[in-house]
Amino acid sequence: MSWPFAIALFVATVIGMEGFAYVAHRWIMHGPGWFLHASHHRHRAGNWELNDLYAAIFAVPSFLLLLGGVQLGWWPGCTWIGAGIAAYGAIYFGFHDIIVHKRIPVRYLPRSTYMKRIIQAHRLHHVIETKHGTVSYGFLVAPDPVALKAEIKRRQRRGIRASTPGPAAESVEVLEKR
Repeated sequence: MSWPFAIALFVATVIGMEGFAYVAHRWIMHGPGWFLHASHHRHRAGNWELNDLYAAIFAVPSFLLLLGGVQLGWWPGCTWIGAGIAAYGAIYFGFHDIIVHKRIPVRYLPRSTYMKRIIQAHRLHHVIETKHGTVSYGFLVAPDPVALKAEIKRRQRRGIRASTPGPAAESVEVLEKR
C-alpha cells in the first residue's frame, strides 16, 4: 500500500469517527446503552463511572484491526483504519476527559472560538440529565451554543438537572439569564 493512500485512509478514519461518535452517542448511549451512559450525566464520585466501559468497548475494533493488519496478514489498510480509530480515541480523551471534564487536572483556559464552542456545547449537553431531550451529540464538531440554548428552551427545559456545582450548573445559570 502506498504511503499517500495509507495516510489518506488514516485521516479519513479519524474524520469518519466523528460521525460514528455522533451516531453511537445519540442512538446507542442515549438509547439502549443508557444503562452505562447515565453515569456520565450524574455527578461522579471517584475516578471512574460505568460510562468508561465505552472506551474499552470502542477500543476493541481498533485493537482487532491493528492486530489483523500487522500480525495476521489482513489487508494493510486494516492497520491504518485501526490506527485512525485509536487516534480519534486519543483525541476524544484529550478533549472530553481532560479539557472538558477535567478528569486529569490541567491548567487549560480555552482561548480560541473553536475550543470555547466545543466546551460550551458539551456542557449544554450535560445540562440535561435524562435519556431524552438533550442536545449536541458530536464532539469535535459542535453546533452553535446559541442554537443549543434555544432548542433547550423550545423543549421547555425538560430534563434539566437541579443546580449542582460544576460545569453543567454553570450552563444552567447561563440558560436562566437568557
